[in-house]
Amino acid sequence: MHQILRIYNSLTRQKEVFQPLRPPFVGIYLCGPTVYGKAHLGHARAAITFDIIFRYLQHLNYTVRYVRNITDVGHLERDLDEGNDKIAQQAKLEQVSPMEVAQRYTNHYRKNMEQLNVLPPSIEPCASGHILEQIEMIERIIENGLAYVIDGSVYFDVAKYNQMYDYGKLSGRTIEATRSGTRALAKQADKKERVDFALWKKATPVHIMHWPSPWGKGFPGWHIECSAMSTKYLGKQFDIHGGGMDLRFPHHECEIAQAQAALQTDLATYWVHNNLVTIDGVKMGKSLGNFITLDALFSGSHPVLDQPYSPMALRFFMLQAHYRSTLSVTIGGLKAAHQGYRKLMNGLHLLATGHQETAEASATSGGLDEAIYADCAACYSAMNDDFNTAKVLASLFNLLKRINGWYNGTLDHELISTAAFNQLRNTYTTFMVDLLGLKEEHPPAMDQTLEIVRTIYQAAKAEKRYDQIDCIRNALHKMGVAIKDHPNGVHWEYLT
Repeated sequence: MHQILRIYNSLTRQKEVFQPLRPPFVGIYLCGPTVYGKAHLGHARAAITFDIIFRYLQHLNYTVRYVRNITDVGHLERDLDEGNDKIAQQAKLEQVSPMEVAQRYTNHYRKNMEQLNVLPPSIEPCASGHILEQIEMIERIIENGLAYVIDGSVYFDVAKYNQMYDYGKLSGRTIEATRSGTRALAKQADKKERVDFALWKKATPVHIMHWPSPWGKGFPGWHIECSAMSTKYLGKQFDIHGGGMDLRFPHHECEIAQAQAALQTDLATYWVHNNLVTIDGVKMGKSLGNFITLDALFSGSHPVLDQPYSPMALRFFMLQAHYRSTLSVTIGGLKAAHQGYRKLMNGLHLLATGHQETAEASATSGGLDEAIYADCAACYSAMNDDFNTAKVLASLFNLLKRINGWYNGTLDHELISTAAFNQLRNTYTTFMVDLLGLKEEHPPAMDQTLEIVRTIYQAAKAEKRYDQIDCIRNALHKMGVAIKDHPNGVHWEYLT
């Protein structure tokens, strides 16, 4: 059932068959957050996208090393070569140490990722912990004649690099377009060209975060950290490098240039970019008042929200769109996602609690077997087609119709063979739990509580204590739960 996996490669602008460099080992690097504020919807989309890739490659029996970094130094305001370090700037506002800011928001980010059921990466390196590796890579670039030192700062020589390689091959931007689109800054008069980017910046006397280097006290540029950390843990050439579409230029373009200059490699074979998140079709921005952190979404505290939306509702919402498409977050879309998530979870409940009835399936081939096998195969076909979770969900809803029909008695059991039913259950459960990462959001004790309530309900029903039955139904309804009488027994499900 597992067909050939194809991935869209931003470097070649086409889908390609996935062929790891050293199978069964696969190396993935994802540009993680710059930890100067709370995680937002954009962070969630990148993390969920690559969580799906991580999960699926493991499902295909690859041994995956997944590296997702933490940027805690070197990322300057507005992605320029001048200005304040974002971490240091926030530290001044909060009147605390920069490392305190970095640690606090790293903890926030990890908490949010756990809420979203995003698996932790294999390795989560911090830029500040890899200064030596960054210095070594910069020295190699200088030795190869593609960087220059001026007054304690080191700049990458883009024009000279472009004579040997192709600066702009990832983003499609020519060096001429980059020149015309890059404004000159007064403090950058020391650079040969305005398009040259900083590998190392000389620290001013008031700069808090700085380290010793061959060029004096300073701090690394933003781009060099990812080239240094990815190659340290994955080798000079690895399989997949990812991040948001907004990182393709300049960050990822500069990463490739640095890797070519130092190691003569494109760094990664496949460059994978998730698209951006908008709010009602408008780009998120603090000045627009539509910048929504994950904490605000989960608590419902942002003014544009009408209620809290759970982590699984957000995860489901993001899985409804292909990762390369723009995702517009709307109230209506979040509400529909919440309902869709609950419907699929109800199917999972039925499969989990209804194992005793499966023996009633036909021992011979049934009339719906072919359709069930086709929907199961479609789940894998969608994942193999550049991780198309939107199509996976469509196929799971098709399987859900069979599950509901099976348990509510509207579907003749003779239409489905035991083999087909087992395939349906295994596929549905595998994709829901293991691959899409959708999980229960209620406390673990709630399952036991509902089982007790179900037993009391069955006893009340048998003794025709209708007042107690109504009381149980009403109480559960307030919890967002319904108790249903199926031909195969009594089950609970989420209200949708």
